[in-house]
Amino acid sequence: MTQQEPPKIEFPCPGYPIKVLGEAGESLKSTVIEVMQKHAPSFDATRLKIKDSGKGRYQSITVYITATGIEQLEAIHQDLRANPVVKIVL
Repeated sequence: MTQQEPPKIEFPCPGYPIKVLGEAGESLKSTVIEVMQKHAPSFDATRLKIKDSGKGRYQSITVYITATGIEQLEAIHQDLRANPVVKIVL
């Protein structure tokens, strides 16, 4: 049985989704927007998808960016994870 390589992303990649899970509140949303504006200036904040957890303690925020390269995605991930309200970045 041969192992398949994951599909490679072709850059630029419009509509690239990034999901951020963290503690519910305005701090999470503002952190996500700030990081996206820094690394993906064409990011459209009106396309945020926010979903609350069952008990409302956590939220998931999905954003869509035009990914320009691996370096950009790694920088976004690093900046998001540096904030204590962020728990997971997918």
